[in-house]
Amino acid sequence: MALGMAAAAQADGRQALVGGTLIDGYGGPVVHDSVILVEDDRIVAVGNQDNTAIPDGYEVISTEGMTVMPGLWEMHAHLMLTGHSDYDHWDRVYIDRLEDEIMPASAVQLLLAGVTSARDLGAPLEPSISVRDRINAGELPGPTLYVSGPFIQHQPYPGTEAFRWGVDSVGDARQHVRDLADAGVDVIKFVDQDLLEPDEARAVVEEAHARGLRVVGHSHRPAEILRGLEIGIDNFEHTGLTTAPEYPPEVMAALRDRTARGRVSGGPLFWTPTIEGLWNYTRTRENDEFLDSDCWHRGLRDDTIADIEASIQHPERLEYTQLTPLRAPTLRRKFEQLREAGVVMLLGTDSGIPMKFHCQSTWNEFDVWTRELDVPVMDAIRSSTYWAAVFMGVQDQVGTIAPGMMADIIAVDGDLLTYPSLLQDVDFVMKAGTVYVEDGQVHEERLPAHLRME
Repeated sequence: MALGMAAAAQADGRQALVGGTLIDGYGGPVVHDSVILVEDDRIVAVGNQDNTAIPDGYEVISTEGMTVMPGLWEMHAHLMLTGHSDYDHWDRVYIDRLEDEIMPASAVQLLLAGVTSARDLGAPLEPSISVRDRINAGELPGPTLYVSGPFIQHQPYPGTEAFRWGVDSVGDARQHVRDLADAGVDVIKFVDQDLLEPDEARAVVEEAHARGLRVVGHSHRPAEILRGLEIGIDNFEHTGLTTAPEYPPEVMAALRDRTARGRVSGGPLFWTPTIEGLWNYTRTRENDEFLDSDCWHRGLRDDTIADIEASIQHPERLEYTQLTPLRAPTLRRKFEQLREAGVVMLLGTDSGIPMKFHCQSTWNEFDVWTRELDVPVMDAIRSSTYWAAVFMGVQDQVGTIAPGMMADIIAVDGDLLTYPSLLQDVDFVMKAGTVYVEDGQVHEERLPAHLRME
């Protein structure tokens, strides 16, 4: 994918971000009193106030007192969903509003929350490609999108055929991947791989890899993980096995074998655990005040907002969440097992599922990792910047702050390494050289009228 094709036309020219503590995404020491020079959509120099002069003609933007870092990646979003609790209703009523209303609203909400790159894992093909390409062309504000289009699986659930494609033969499996590749998707989303015949499942991965596409797969059942490892899935999603207390020994042995092979077997094994929706459910049930935030209203029509609000009035009554209190206590152990096995964690949330809004999900995942699960803040930053870019093969373009990289930069007011919850209010958002949030205020004039909140 070409990054920033038309974004440079919107970029703010020559800018100098001066004074903040820089975390560049590479995992090394921070840079105090940092200077970042941006020209159009690219970073041209990085240093500090002692060694990097600010040339004439640069607009100086003060980052004093701030932590500056690469823009976040959200590695498991569903732009076709916006927190509604009834999937059957949503899929039926809003299927024709995805391209013009729902997905653009989701995209701008992610961007203004500091997410400058996102992976959209599951939506009808045409809206996925359209929204991604309109963002790249500068027609819509949003993170740079990497889309899968429809899921590939054994059999679509009734009413989901627009975004779930079933497989009933090896030829069918290969043709689905070819169709998606020809349409221009960035990644293949594969679920229920254990329910297919082994040669059908292997054909999905082989065809994807032959077309230069990586495969993302679910990890809800032991057999799903084992089959995925056997056929070469590149990135597993979720922390599954429902209420089971931990991953069984045969799964752990297979994971350790795969991570031990490392680069000789296609590079690291990546895992996106999507913890926070389960972890935070009890808090949501006991104090759902955050659901009243209007940040998730941006870009949505009044009737859509009313419909979503009505659907989540009683979190404790949702069928979707009934098992969650039993699953939540198992999450810490499973998360620890994955880290012990040596997988490379990616930060993603399942954003868009019931009560999970795109303006809130990503920072909540970051918060749970760091505050509850003892992940060092620098490691969480790397998972949500550098490693995400590595998985998508664009680490030479985004994910770090260095000369030549895309100017995707965010900042928060304060010490993020000590107080990671500062990410709930990102004070500065620049994507491809265009500033969308400054001093905590959205530049509404830079958004299309239907995406403004004035």
